[in-house]
Amino acid sequence: MTIVELAKKLSDMYDNAPEGDKVSMIHLFGILYSKEIIKNNYVAREIIKNTKLKNGSKMSASYQTEISKGVNLSKYVIDKESINTFIRNFGK
Repeated sequence: MTIVELAKKLSDMYDNAPEGDKVSMIHLFGILYSKEIIKNNYVAREIIKNTKLKNGSKMSASYQTEISKGVNLSKYVIDKESINTFIRNFGK
């Protein structure tokens, strides 16, 4: 996945976040796409530079830290779908 593709995903997640959850969506983006970001040595600053929000603006550069927090959290987070699949397959 390219930086532009990641920036589009981030922009979409941010634009479609429920009111009050925009920063949480940035963290979630970092978690969900951490493998892609790490594998390609992408820098949060470059992803942010390529965002395009519904209102035509770009995301604030200050959100770089929030992406990095999500990437760091990805080492400790398991998504609900994976847990449910595990329980269905092995938890009985």
